[in-house]
Amino acid sequence: METAPKPGRDVPPKKDSPQAKRKKPRRYWEEEVTPAAAPAGPPRKKARAREPRPPRSKGVRGAPKSHFGRKPQAPKNASDRKKPRRTLSGAQDPFPGPAPAPAEVARKFCRIDKSKKLPHSKPKTRTKLETAEAQEEEASVRAARAELLLAEEPGFLEGEDGEDTAKILQTDIVEAVDIASAAKHFDLNLRQFGPYRLNYSRTGRHLALGGRRGHVAALNWVTKKLMCEINVMEAVRDIHFLHSETLLAVAQNRWLYIYDNQGIELHCIRRCDRVTRLEFLPFHFLLATASETGFLTYLDVSVGKIVTALNARAGRLSVMAQNPYNAVIHLGHSNGTVSLWSPAVKEPLAKTLCHRGAVRAVAVDPTGTYMATSGLDHQLKIFDLRGTFQPLSARTLPQGAGHLAFSQRGLLVAGMGDVVNIWAGPGKASPPSLEQPYLTHRLSGHVHGLQFCPFEDVLGVGHSGGMTSMLVPGSAEPNFDGLENNPYRSRKQRQEWEVKALLEKVPAELICLDPRALAEVDVVTLEQQKKERIERLGYDPDAKAAFQPKAKQKGRSSTASLVKRKKKVMDQEHRDKVRQSLEEQEEQQQQQQQRQKQKTAKPTRARPSALDRFVR
Repeated sequence: METAPKPGRDVPPKKDSPQAKRKKPRRYWEEEVTPAAAPAGPPRKKARAREPRPPRSKGVRGAPKSHFGRKPQAPKNASDRKKPRRTLSGAQDPFPGPAPAPAEVARKFCRIDKSKKLPHSKPKTRTKLETAEAQEEEASVRAARAELLLAEEPGFLEGEDGEDTAKILQTDIVEAVDIASAAKHFDLNLRQFGPYRLNYSRTGRHLALGGRRGHVAALNWVTKKLMCEINVMEAVRDIHFLHSETLLAVAQNRWLYIYDNQGIELHCIRRCDRVTRLEFLPFHFLLATASETGFLTYLDVSVGKIVTALNARAGRLSVMAQNPYNAVIHLGHSNGTVSLWSPAVKEPLAKTLCHRGAVRAVAVDPTGTYMATSGLDHQLKIFDLRGTFQPLSARTLPQGAGHLAFSQRGLLVAGMGDVVNIWAGPGKASPPSLEQPYLTHRLSGHVHGLQFCPFEDVLGVGHSGGMTSMLVPGSAEPNFDGLENNPYRSRKQRQEWEVKALLEKVPAELICLDPRALAEVDVVTLEQQKKERIERLGYDPDAKAAFQPKAKQKGRSSTASLVKRKKKVMDQEHRDKVRQSLEEQEEQQQQQQQRQKQKTAKPTRARPSALDRFVR
């Protein structure tokens, strides 16, 4: 018995009904499809085209898959290439793939010398070297691509129609710059507690002042917000920030003290007494102190222990500077020499005679290439530190420079009495030219401390009348690394940075003249250790074992056969040694012949001389 269909169920809608006219809404990422004529009959399901599975590689089951060291393979056919990805709006990416990086810029960031071929080593070692080289190349390309984001450019100062820039006053510079830059020029009148030593934090945001009569202050000099201000009721000889602006080291008359940014005394280090100068090594967390007793002391601030105390045997130490490139300390002495020190060695790494009189000031540029010194002989010299230690340029000053400092872009400043002279070079990596000063400024008191502010075109000068902040266009790096020295970091970011810096702390034993030597093998020490091991054990454990023939069956392991096989191997080794010795002798003979040819070769002249008859 058939039943009539109920209304609304299994009944197709009429053509004129609103249900039939209603269409499925199209999303904004879907393309509009024109309706095609539907074939007669019931609708069929669309068959999915299955992609063929890639063949399984034959190998060990469960082997770990490495994602490093794989080289990108280019598609063989045009159909294999990936189609440009579509966005949600349906538009195609007009610039598919990674952003191109200039080859010259990438070459600047590359640290691998591709002229040297990889050594013939085991396949596993060679694979690791190739992977490391590929990762280093990728890092250089990323750094070159990220350089496009460094939109800031260094400042400069040019005179009109050949005008000498040394005659331009600070008031003229303040009038020409914008309001924010003009606010960075100011004077602090503090004659009651002067003269003053100063120090900027590594971020360039905070300033520490130390007066000879006990005045200690720390402030955010950009916003002019005072963090702390105390009087220690004792002479202050030097002041220096530690790894962050929250800790402050003050060299007082008798001992070394550590304060926080609220002016609270945290530590009194009595083993560092009569300190005259302070330097902090940020990557090693070492505080270097020079004292009147002639000792150079290294204090590890992360654990609060003395790493080493070195006796310079040169009397009172009052001139000290650090090389930012290799963390070597430079000390100036009263006999005109400059010595280079490392906490890993008890003797100086190098010594050079710089002046005929006592050395008054030493400074090293940020690249570790040039060193500037001044002495009582009124000479200002620039030395090359790349192994030669030879003077590149020298200039006689009317007054001896008592204080020197380099900027981030290689500008050199010298304080002579109440006058400050600044010299600039043609580029960042070139030494400053001492012929004509770049800027000159006269202060209200004698200079007692100098330092360029990081990432700001500002020079801080401490003198007997207080402190002066000068504008020096083009002295600082315009772009900073936000992961290393971020002037705008928050409290949480600073705490996280401190933890990472402590984890990446460099041991004090690795400080040396050439940091690149740490990646090389010390062959001399290795051979010496091998000899000592042989003498201690009585035999060489790494020596090649004597050949022992394997036993064979069917009568082939007779005594005569074993002796014959041993003799055959010994003869082959003997031939290899003889061949190697002959090749070495041939090379030595060729070198001797070339030397003799160079000695006997006469210089060619255009015309014969009448004096040639007297030549033997």
